[in-house]
Amino acid sequence: MNLIVNKTEKLTGEIEIPGSKSHTIRAVVIASLAEGKSKIINPLFSDDTKAAINGCRALGALIKEENNNLIIEGFNGKPREPLKKLDMLNSGTSINMLVSVTALGNFKVILDGDDSLRKRPVQPLLDALENLGVSAKSIDNNGCPPIEIQGPIKGGETDVHCKSSQYLSSLLISCPLINNETRIHAKNICEIPYINMTLKWLDEFKIEYENKNLEYFKILGNQKYDSFEKSIPADWSSAAFPICAAAITNSDVLIKGPDINDAQGDKKVIDYLKKMGADIEINENGIRIIGKELNGAEIDLNETPDLLPVMAVVACFAKDETRLVNVAHARIKETDRIKVMHDELKKLGADIGELEDGLIISHKPLKGALLNGHSDHRVVMALSLAGLIAEGKTIIDTAESVSVTYPDYFESMKALGANLEVE
Repeated sequence: MNLIVNKTEKLTGEIEIPGSKSHTIRAVVIASLAEGKSKIINPLFSDDTKAAINGCRALGALIKEENNNLIIEGFNGKPREPLKKLDMLNSGTSINMLVSVTALGNFKVILDGDDSLRKRPVQPLLDALENLGVSAKSIDNNGCPPIEIQGPIKGGETDVHCKSSQYLSSLLISCPLINNETRIHAKNICEIPYINMTLKWLDEFKIEYENKNLEYFKILGNQKYDSFEKSIPADWSSAAFPICAAAITNSDVLIKGPDINDAQGDKKVIDYLKKMGADIEINENGIRIIGKELNGAEIDLNETPDLLPVMAVVACFAKDETRLVNVAHARIKETDRIKVMHDELKKLGADIGELEDGLIISHKPLKGALLNGHSDHRVVMALSLAGLIAEGKTIIDTAESVSVTYPDYFESMKALGANLEVE
């Protein structure tokens, strides 16, 4: 599917942001691990969350959709052996979370995904589980899916190198359910807000653990998750795109749904934009953005790597130089997002340089071009914003990938007046 974007002078109106992917997947996994029937209100229904739902179903959870909610009857910490390998589609979060869930069982299981997922490293999590008594290996011996897991987790002590926060979150969610104590030394932590999000979930279920500066965790065994009813907050990662779109056009837009007090790290998009001079107001109605000229800035994206694509586009609009730094782990997402954003924005005429851990971008007018979305939802959405400020027509391929996290993205942007269409 191609997305065609024409320069758009002004966005107006208001839109509602869908539920958080990160919260939805944690909710699905914990409800599946729980005893009894849980209700998840306002979950995100997307390709990524579908991967988590289907994986948990295969492991024994009874899951049904009811009035836009999810009703999940869990398997009480005792997953059943799936009939076939688990297909995690394009969802890195789902495969990382379910690796440890499958390791709770005394059976062998294979987890796999699409071509993109097969390039995403998971070896640090496999190494951590090996130290806890699990046979965990990359079938192709390249540290990436497909993965073969043979549990159960026995507990003990392990290190985990956290180039992705999901490795640690995976262990923190599953290890309370084993018989023995688990001690985890976390190394090279990135994406701290996502770890804090996981810990907040554990706290809600009164899971007992010791935490020393996010570097050492002791998790008591023989614990359990109770069934629950919980509403999923709106997704800040998705909200970042219309928020930034309004900031770089002559706009007056209201974004409804995101909670500035939620644990999601990508709410920092507000701080980053304000640092660049954006006019943003947060009130009981939502987030109001009025477009104006922005200034360049140095922005440390270590905690928020998913914001790199969209902030790279904002930097093209801002006067003076912008440096996006300390985000080398953006290279291990669905694509090497540092290289991809450099290469694609260059096609539009951007003044952009690639760093080992980020990008340097200076203002220069963009001109429409034919772009490759690389089947990466955040790259496609970011490039769609570049199309709004580029002269002429911009065409982006693999636009269908937005369904991974924001299936209604194009409709939302058109509702604000964005001049775009799909073909």
